[in-house]
Amino acid sequence: MLVSPGMGVAGRVFAALITLVAVASLVLQYLLILGVTRENIGPALGTLRYFSYFTILSNIAVVLVAIHAALARPGFFSSLTVRGGVTLYIAVTGGIYFFILRHLWSPQGAQWWADTGLHYAVPLLYLMWWLSCVPHGGLSWRQVGMWLTFPALYVCWAFLRGAWVHEYPYPFIDVAQLGWSKVLMNSAGMLLLFVVVGLVLVGVDRLLGRRPKASL
Repeated sequence: MLVSPGMGVAGRVFAALITLVAVASLVLQYLLILGVTRENIGPALGTLRYFSYFTILSNIAVVLVAIHAALARPGFFSSLTVRGGVTLYIAVTGGIYFFILRHLWSPQGAQWWADTGLHYAVPLLYLMWWLSCVPHGGLSWRQVGMWLTFPALYVCWAFLRGAWVHEYPYPFIDVAQLGWSKVLMNSAGMLLLFVVVGLVLVGVDRLLGRRPKASL
């Protein structure tokens, strides 16, 4: 695992800001889901639904990385590999929502705030932080394959949960509506998207790594 060099004060403050925005958005979304599900499926299955969205899981990953950076804590979530992988996950989260999912509904009130935080503010802030504050030049092309483990496991989990509760978190993996053939094609397309974006991120990392290093 690649160990990240230390981060300056500005980078730590930026990471703290990301942590606050992400935690606030996650808590608000959780309360909204509990409010919607309390009278039908109950809080237990409502919580299960909450943790079944890739958006939620990728934002939680952002919190774990950002809070470790803000506190200057070493370990798994401070490694260059994990920081890069979380950049991939949250970038795809924001991209898929912007280009595909945002057209499917019009959130209002508190839901708009949660939606904006999880799908726009956190992805943009984290990407800016990764580009400007994280040391670069340590990633390699083979790490793209490692980063696919999480989304691949997520898809398997979404299918298993869907078979159990007959509900799928996203319309493009809804087996009941689309059938297995179409859903598997969509899933392969999503994994290909992760590969492409991952390769771009590694390329950007290697390019930025050639710049004179500055402590932020």
